[in-house]
Amino acid sequence: MSITKFPNTGIRVGSRRWFLQTGLGSLAALPLAGFAPAASVAPGNKKKAVVLFWLSGGPSHIDMWDPKPDAPAEVRGPFSTIQTTIPGVRFSEHLPLQASIAHKLSILRSVDCKASNHTPITMQAGNNLARRVDSNRDGDGWPSMGSIAAKFHGSNDPSLPPFVALADSLKADVWGAGHMGGAFEPIQGSTLAGRLNLPEGLNIESLRDRDGLRQGFDKLQRTFDANGTLEKMDQSNAQAMDLVLTGKAKQAFDLDKESEKLRDTYGRDSIGEKALLARRLIEAGVTFIVVSGAWGYFDHHGDEVKWGGIVKGLKPLLPRVDRVLHTFISDLEARGLSDSTLVYMMGEFGRGPVINKNAGRDHWTNVMSMLAYGGEMPRGKVIGATDSKGYGIKENPIASSNLAASVFDHLDINLQSNWMDPTGRPRPIITGDARTVSQLS
Repeated sequence: MSITKFPNTGIRVGSRRWFLQTGLGSLAALPLAGFAPAASVAPGNKKKAVVLFWLSGGPSHIDMWDPKPDAPAEVRGPFSTIQTTIPGVRFSEHLPLQASIAHKLSILRSVDCKASNHTPITMQAGNNLARRVDSNRDGDGWPSMGSIAAKFHGSNDPSLPPFVALADSLKADVWGAGHMGGAFEPIQGSTLAGRLNLPEGLNIESLRDRDGLRQGFDKLQRTFDANGTLEKMDQSNAQAMDLVLTGKAKQAFDLDKESEKLRDTYGRDSIGEKALLARRLIEAGVTFIVVSGAWGYFDHHGDEVKWGGIVKGLKPLLPRVDRVLHTFISDLEARGLSDSTLVYMMGEFGRGPVINKNAGRDHWTNVMSMLAYGGEMPRGKVIGATDSKGYGIKENPIASSNLAASVFDHLDINLQSNWMDPTGRPRPIITGDARTVSQLS
């Protein structure tokens, strides 16, 4: 296993503790209050996927994808700009690889992030009603796009989970299922990888024998099960067991199967390996993946704080952002995955148009920029615009719900679908404008 090392905990593979502690509790479906059914498996001819590269902290739109070279110095910032492959469209000088493939991208410069804050909740939900409310009601119960994908599309392979987070911190970088239920929470990739090796003395056949014995006892108990909970648990336990018995998940996590050249191109750092792993996972059958947590943090208020300002903080991160997206897209193209994979690169909001006294930019929720690629996204198109100083949206505002609609439409999810909250009330998967980004372009 090349992505990380995992401790030997001594927990028996296939045990209840194993299911819970691997994050497979979301597949094994053992919540304390109510049972959430496991996600279905997508039809074999619709193996589509979404990869979200999450730039946690709020990346600066002016210093990346919406530069203002003709604005005053305090607005345009310290970076020069370069021409992209789209005539008249410029990027930061520190994004040359992305500039070289701009004709393949959708460049979204008018994303309305007024409802967002310093969490992944609103933008990863694609829902302005999903907000940080207080410590006990984050998101007000609304689920993320990944969790909706898990419920309404399911995994593209029964032996793999539908929603995986390749992030150092789920709390900081990934929003989950809210009130939709634990069966649709993301599985943390690093935790899952560490549970796919059988301990010494246990092989696949003996694990199957133990599972068969457990099923025998469950059949006896089912006689007394009036509400069908055990039957539902059997379905989700079977999914979790498939992760080990088929070996497909373990193979997907093995980066040593890739060529040395490709691994070097992605980068031998954490974010490069996470991006390569994301490609392997969607190829294996995972539907929705969030990649985050290894770039650094994009909260560049200024040089007096931990994350630094625009030059000391943001500048060192941009080559990683540049390299990873360029390599990932090139890899998708080489493998024929461009049409079946939708890619977003974004954060929770933009940054202030004026450089502050500490050489940084403060939070800015009026507008942000992002990149999109693949699926039905228009190629080589700038969608929306900000004013001459990047203060606000000048034309064609893009709502968070438009981002969600694009994801769900790509995954062939009916945009009129509802999920049931704990009170039995139907909740819509789209709460705002249901047009896709391509319909706005």
